[in-house]
Amino acid sequence: MSTDAGQACRFFVSYTGVKLPLRLVTAIAPEQLSNRNTFIRGYFDAAGVLTGFEKIVYGEIELTHSYSYHASGALSRAEIVMLHEDPVTLNFDETGAPIAGQDASVKEAS
Repeated sequence: MSTDAGQACRFFVSYTGVKLPLRLVTAIAPEQLSNRNTFIRGYFDAAGVLTGFEKIVYGEIELTHSYSYHASGALSRAEIVMLHEDPVTLNFDETGAPIAGQDASVKEAS
């Protein structure tokens, strides 16, 4: 995942939640990254909406989430990629509810 034009990249200690999109918590300044083994690199559109993130562990991307939204602002699609696993794509209806047969809960990783 890379920043597209109009996207801002900010850094965080972790994320929280079991419902998508996950919430990034405890912002950190870029100059603090050299002191961290693990951090989250979050991407935001011009309106400040989270479009995705990467969990960095010892310099490697361990987990990525990419989000897209309906015009209403509700989550439309989430793509989740974990290191050494196949990507998972979840689709959501206009209200942000998972489309039948999908589980939109994500276990929180440490």
